[in-house]
Formats: sequence, structure tokens, C-alpha cells
Amino acid sequence: MGAASAGTAMKKSAQASAKPTPSGVPPTLVAQLSPFAGDPNFMTSLARGLLVVQAFSHRKRQMTISQLSKRTGLSRASVRRCLYTLSKLGFAGSDDGRSFYLRPRILALGHSYLSSMPLASSARPVLEHLSRMLHESCSIAMLDGLEIIYVARESVTRIMSIDLGVGSRLPAFCTSMGRVLLANLPGEELEGVLRRVEFTQYTERTVKSVEKLRQVLHVAKRDGYSIVDQELEMGLRSIAVPIQSPSGPVVASLNVGTQAHRVHFQDMQTRFLPHLRAAAQELSLLLR
Repeated sequence: MGAASAGTAMKKSAQASAKPTPSGVPPTLVAQLSPFAGDPNFMTSLARGLLVVQAFSHRKRQMTISQLSKRTGLSRASVRRCLYTLSKLGFAGSDDGRSFYLRPRILALGHSYLSSMPLASSARPVLEHLSRMLHESCSIAMLDGLEIIYVARESVTRIMSIDLGVGSRLPAFCTSMGRVLLANLPGEELEGVLRRVEFTQYTERTVKSVEKLRQVLHVAKRDGYSIVDQELEMGLRSIAVPIQSPSGPVVASLNVGTQAHRVHFQDMQTRFLPHLRAAAQELSLLLR
């Protein structure tokens, strides 16, 4: 089969696996595959399996084939084959043959990445020291599209309604670490991200428009830090600073999160910020 014929067949296969999305409904995960339709080197079957893995979350730890099909946009037959393969390899399982879940072996995929990152593997002593000094939880995150993903964390107390740990994801536009990372993107890349942001109103304080987000990102870039005051969750306040590589680019962000009723906004600037910047400087040395 020629490259053109293979590309056509792959495109038809991808279209057959995707379910139509009603107008006004957020696109399913399968939309991520659209840019690669027609690429003869793109392994659609592998991509579908990864979409099934991504569909699970802390709120949806067990799902049926029907639920996974709806969440991913893949046909039930495709989901069934993905789950069969993942189960045979030890990455997924089911107790009743109906509801499926991810098994601990899936962590090996993330561990391979984290163990190869000097920052994530060596950051713990710095985070522990910072957390002891401020008596608050500290985290490091990196940007992944429209979200931040936690790569290291030292937790003192639970300050959010959900548990956060390595691998957790949060929207970048309304988190302190996300804003620091967005603010340091090159202009064209930032504009591409801003065009795709969905301004979900998590609280009454959440930024509601691209114009306002541009303003706060400009301030974050100018000042070298970002404070988010109860935009993601009421009662939660956080401050973040960038972590730069020796060559200059910002590769991650470091933050401290606290309960708003315990730490005043100005205290984060006067008491937390100097320690955060010192820790970020120390972490940047690990990137050499």
C-alpha cells in the first residue's frame, strides 16, 4: 500500500472510531488525533490506547466501556480492544468484567519520565526545607498545553477539596504556577494558548476574559511572580515564581499554597516571596 493510500485508510479509520459531537458540547479526547489524520507514520492504535488511559481521573477511577467511549469519542469496539490490550499488559484491570480501572503498573510510565528529570528527582530536599520554613505546602509544576502538571510536591496540610500529588493536573489560566509559565512563553506560542483557553468560572473571582488574563500575565512577567487569590477555589491563595534553566528559558514553576484566612495577601509578598525566589534559584542549579 502506498503512502497516499495508507494515509487515506488511516483517516477513514480515525473518522470511523470517533463519534459525532453535538453542537455546543466540548470536544472529546479523540479530537486530539485529528491533526495527524493522513500521516502514514502515526500509530493510531497506540494513540487510542493512550486516550483511554487519559480518560481516567481521580473522579472517574472506574468506568465502563460505554462511559469510556463517551468520554474519549472512540467507538465501543475500539475501547474494548484498548482495554483488552492494557489488561493483558498489566496496565488496566476489572473485577467484574464491566467496570475497568488502571492498575499500579501504569505508574511505571510516569516514573520513567520523572526519574530522567534532574529537577523532579532532586527537588525534594529543597521543597522539604522550604515547607519547613514556611509551614506550608510547596509544589513544582510544568506546563502541558492548557494545564499544569505537578512533578514534585511537599505537602503539609490539605488545603484544597481535592488531593494533589505528582501527576495531578490543574488549569493553567487560573493557577499561580500556570500564570508564571504562561507569562514566560514566547509571544506567538502564548497567543496560540490564549485562543484555546476555556474560561471556566471556578469561583466568582476567576478571570473571565482573554483581555484580563493578558493583563495579569503581563504583571506576572514584569514582577517575576504571580499570586492567585481564590480564583480556583474559595479559601485558597497561592504564590509562584519561575524556575529558569542556566541557559535562560523558564522550564517550571515553584509555588506555595495556603488558606486565605491564615495568610494575608501582603504576607505572601513580604514573607513568602523572598524564600520562594531563593529556592527557585537553588533549583535552577540542578538543571545544569
